Amino acid sequence: MTSYTLDVTSISPLSKNKPRQAIVLCHGYGGDGKDISALAINWQRFLPDAIFLCPNAPEVCADNPQGYQWFDLTTEKEEIILEKSLVAEEKLNTFLDQVFNNMQLEPNNLALVGFSQGCMMSIQVGLKRKKQINCLIGYSGKVINQKHLSNNVNSKPTIFLMHGENDTIVSPTHLLEAKEYLRKCGINAKTKMFKNCEHRIPVEGSSLGLAFLKKNLL
Repeated sequence: MTSYTLDVTSISPLSKNKPRQAIVLCHGYGGDGKDISALAINWQRFLPDAIFLCPNAPEVCADNPQGYQWFDLTTEKEEIILEKSLVAEEKLNTFLDQVFNNMQLEPNNLALVGFSQGCMMSIQVGLKRKKQINCLIGYSGKVINQKHLSNNVNSKPTIFLMHGENDTIVSPTHLLEAKEYLRKCGINAKTKMFKNCEHRIPVEGSSLGLAFLKKNLL
């Protein structure tokens, strides 16, 4: 049995072969790995040699003890949010290292997918890792701290960011800010804004994400 530092919902390759790709899905604030594994179940038959790993964030959620959080959101202070995100980042990085070791995969065979707070973590981790992962999909998130990230960009993976235009939890303006910010970092991120969509991943978002993964990973 493969062991990880984070509890994980794992969906083995449909082909029953040894995994050729790993797709790590990071859930949002108050969610869990099981929640976001619904995406993996939609995608699985189109990526038959991929293993999908959906870790629970490291902390029990302050607002919803049934779920988990990557970091506490009860404070508005930017420096505290950054500090807490760095603790979570270290844990997610350890998890990714374990994925590479356990699966004997190269970073180029891994994609990170995140929703909301999981998207924020994926961007921060994906750009800071020394060995570049293949690609990154972010739904309804943002860059946690632009100044900090600017000083620590080590990788420029292929990125696709999506957001609902009626999102009241994480403002859709963050999508435009992230696109502009990434452009300044020399990363051309693909973006998509969904009409009449709140803080969620619409069906179109799932199918665009799948097409992006197939194009980059296969």
